[in-house]
Amino acid sequence: MIQPPPGFEPAHDAYAPPPVAKPRTSLTVALEQTRHRLLVTAAVVTVVFSAIGVKLVAATIFNGGGEPRQHQALDLDGTTANRADIVDRNGNLLATSLATQSLYADPKLISRPEEVARKLVTALPELDYKDLLGKLSGEKRFVWIKRNLTPKQQAQVHRLGLPGVYFEREERRFYPAANLTAHVVGYTGVDNNGLAGIEQSQNKRLVENPGEPLRLSIDLRLQHILKKELTATVQEFNAIGAAGIIYDIRTGEVLAMNSLPDFDPHEPITDADPTPNPDPSSKPTFNRATLGVYEMGSTFKIFNTAMSLDSGRIRVSDSFDASKSIQVGRFSISDYHNLHRALTVAEVFQHSSNIGSVRMALTVGVAAQRAFMAKMGFMKPTALELPENGWPLVPNPWREINTMTISFGHGISVSPMHTVAAAASTINGGIFHPPTILKREPGTEIPGERVLSQQTSDMMRRLFRFVVTEGTAKSAGVKGYVVGGKTGTADKQKGRHYQKNSRMSSFLGAFPMHDPRYIVYVLVDEPKGTKQTYGFATGGWVGAPAVGRIVRQIGPLLNVPTVDESSPEILAATYLNAAGSTQYLPPPPAPTPQPKGSTVASVPPPGKPR
Repeated sequence: MIQPPPGFEPAHDAYAPPPVAKPRTSLTVALEQTRHRLLVTAAVVTVVFSAIGVKLVAATIFNGGGEPRQHQALDLDGTTANRADIVDRNGNLLATSLATQSLYADPKLISRPEEVARKLVTALPELDYKDLLGKLSGEKRFVWIKRNLTPKQQAQVHRLGLPGVYFEREERRFYPAANLTAHVVGYTGVDNNGLAGIEQSQNKRLVENPGEPLRLSIDLRLQHILKKELTATVQEFNAIGAAGIIYDIRTGEVLAMNSLPDFDPHEPITDADPTPNPDPSSKPTFNRATLGVYEMGSTFKIFNTAMSLDSGRIRVSDSFDASKSIQVGRFSISDYHNLHRALTVAEVFQHSSNIGSVRMALTVGVAAQRAFMAKMGFMKPTALELPENGWPLVPNPWREINTMTISFGHGISVSPMHTVAAAASTINGGIFHPPTILKREPGTEIPGERVLSQQTSDMMRRLFRFVVTEGTAKSAGVKGYVVGGKTGTADKQKGRHYQKNSRMSSFLGAFPMHDPRYIVYVLVDEPKGTKQTYGFATGGWVGAPAVGRIVRQIGPLLNVPTVDESSPEILAATYLNAAGSTQYLPPPPAPTPQPKGSTVASVPPPGKPR
């Protein structure tokens, strides 16, 4: 064994045997595991926060730090409407679908229905506590609590945190024009199915093609003007209602249509009448323009005259005795203003003579009249794309007495839309175009059928103009627009009798009569005379001024140029006189006034001194 040198002291006992390793305790193992876990956690947190930092830098520095644009935010929702929008002919929105939340419950999952019902009624005061409690205490697994909540209502219910109460996404129809287009567009029910108007008639199209808006022929600008003037007329004459139509006679498109009173399509059931079996026409949802059928009075002389002239048996210059009333049994047919003489066809139309109209109709005959009325569409509902289409009331059998009364607008009831569509064919060249509420695209074929000769249609244009220049509708004239038309006043039948102070007053106007393009029709239900109208409430006093005001406002919007109504070209196309002549003769020139004093030298007679 080697011994260390003397004086050497090693730092440790290098020659001693190695120490024996002590066993690891559980505490030591736990400390090591904790240290490793802390290291891993720190690494993960570092990575996550580094990634967040990178994202923030990219979002705030490299992407400009702006808020997301609106369309980007909408895209995130990922929801699409299940029903197409409805727009007017210019693309203005008339109906659209908005996403809403509806509230429902599963009663089986509600342990304390009394408490849940109490809390829900607190958040939604319009709910009935007893009715709600009955629903929540029932055996069903699904009950509706409230459909189409507002965002505020949804938030209030959500904060309650009620078990067994849930939300479901639905759609609610919204009508930006509200009452203005209510009778045209209609409305939907709680399940978003159409219940009236275009919403009902085009329900399949709106559901099957939700991405393509349905374009109507209605012009929202004209609709506003029409309603404004109808409302003013109803208020002025204290009437119970009114209807109005603006119509394109070349295409059959309805450019505006209004019925008063109207309603809010968001809450259409508010017009419920508590009285038993109320008169349907008294409800705001009743469409007087298409569903209501009425005896039209003297506006029907348009068709009686067109029928007579087109038959070839009567000329516009022919005369008929209108000096005395026509006696039929115990009834007599008379004129409002009897001129007590024979009248030409032009004068019958000008003065709205019932007697003359009857004699013209009897000349044509019963069978011919019935066939003509059928040809003009008065035997069936119109082709308008609305479910509210009234059936005409026609006599059966059609006898001679019916022919007599129909000649001046009694004994047959049709809707204003019937009247407008048929009248359009009498002045547009004789072609009947089915009316439509859907926009006809440019270039598409317009359906039509000839019902009158071009010659008859030309004469009817002149007769329309004659009524405004020399007849019962002078107040409808608008300088530059060459307005023509026909007044109508009909006593309303209640029970088996007509009431003298209960009438329908109307005016069917058209312009410009040298090249007709549009019809404006106004019908007022039970107007009362005023001091300004000297107590009268006939079509000439009520409907004609309203049409004149409407034409004055819509003419520029429709790009109808104004003309000099006294120019030879306009007079050649529209002139007619009482004798039935279309040849315009300018009035003789006024005599030249003689100057004061003589310009001829005075020569004294012979024998007289100068």
